[in-house]
Amino acid sequence: MTPLARSLSAALAALITLAGLTPLAAQGRTPLYLVNANVVDGVSGNVVRDATIVIEGTRITRIAPRLAPPRGAGVRVIDLAGRWVAPGLIDAHTHIATLANAKRALFSGVTTIRSASVPAYQDVAMRDQARAGQILAPDVLAAGVFVTPNLGETVLADRRLGALAGGVTTPEQLRALVRVNLDRGVDWIKTRGTERAGLPDTDPRKQVYDEAELRAIVEEAATKGIPVMAHAHGDEGAYAAVAAGARSIEHGTFLSDSTLRLMKQKGAWFVPTLSTVVDLSRPGGDYDDPVLALRGESMLPRLEQTIRRAHTLGVRIAAGADTDYGAESLTRISHEVMRFRALGLSPVEALATATSGAADLLGIGARTGRIAEGYEADLIVLEANPLEDAGVLQDVLIVITDGRVVLNRTPFGRQGAR
Repeated sequence: MTPLARSLSAALAALITLAGLTPLAAQGRTPLYLVNANVVDGVSGNVVRDATIVIEGTRITRIAPRLAPPRGAGVRVIDLAGRWVAPGLIDAHTHIATLANAKRALFSGVTTIRSASVPAYQDVAMRDQARAGQILAPDVLAAGVFVTPNLGETVLADRRLGALAGGVTTPEQLRALVRVNLDRGVDWIKTRGTERAGLPDTDPRKQVYDEAELRAIVEEAATKGIPVMAHAHGDEGAYAAVAAGARSIEHGTFLSDSTLRLMKQKGAWFVPTLSTVVDLSRPGGDYDDPVLALRGESMLPRLEQTIRRAHTLGVRIAAGADTDYGAESLTRISHEVMRFRALGLSPVEALATATSGAADLLGIGARTGRIAEGYEADLIVLEANPLEDAGVLQDVLIVITDGRVVLNRTPFGRQGAR
């Protein structure tokens, strides 16, 4: 290790000590008992009160009322003093490409993300390094490079992309770009059915790829068992994506009932990213442009209507914040849950869009997204019951990911004070 690396390692250890956390490398070797907890499982409205959660390694091994930790050394205990435990949040649509932004997402309670494309495969590296415990980041499902007609600077992400610098429009070119992503080890393919809403000179309703072109993408991804998510505000592009076999439609502002019914029939998911359209319509945040503000004001009631109709028709909905969690971002996954509640989803349904339901969309519902014995220890601690007040999701007190306590803001009182 170089002198600089030793200095950085020592500095990190000092910061961890100041934060009151056990070094991450040591945590997995010591069982953790969360005592005096009220537990919301992320699946039902059932609450386990005055519970103890036992975490060993990366897994929850026991949940039981009033279970006392064993006496003596060899265990860690966190007394939650009646606070509430919920599953770690899942953000099904992000654009995180830096360590600072990954940490910001994690500290907001997001323990799993699905990347919706980054410029140069940073999500693939982040996934692998987070799994190895080398960096502070949520668990990542990577999408790599956006399958879109104009790659722009993204051609620099891989030398093979230079051949696509002139455009990605034919089925052969689309398949070639998908193959590069697959070779880089992505978990999802991200493509588009329509133009963007977040650029003032594009119309989000305008179709980009037709059904045959989207089918080429889906079929190539399927050679490695990889699902496809499709950006689509406009109805024509969204219908084509669903008909071609896309697993989820992102945004979906202008979806018709016929498209929603096709989604229900084919089991396609809806990730509305509602909070991003709210962001468009307000100053600051990820977008701050008068043209976009006017567009957002027009799109917002339309998207809210679409979400209500999707819910009525039984289309499954997952929460995605559609942000990179940058320093100026005002959008969090908690806002999606709160807004879904306001649009008619039940408390359990709204929370599930960012926990167990989102895990089902991502294909990881057998291991995370809920609090249950045998599941990954991806947990957050809250001041109150999120089924009664979804607003408490904005103020996460403790974050545990894969059994590691990465944030602990408790206790608030001075130790030993009376």
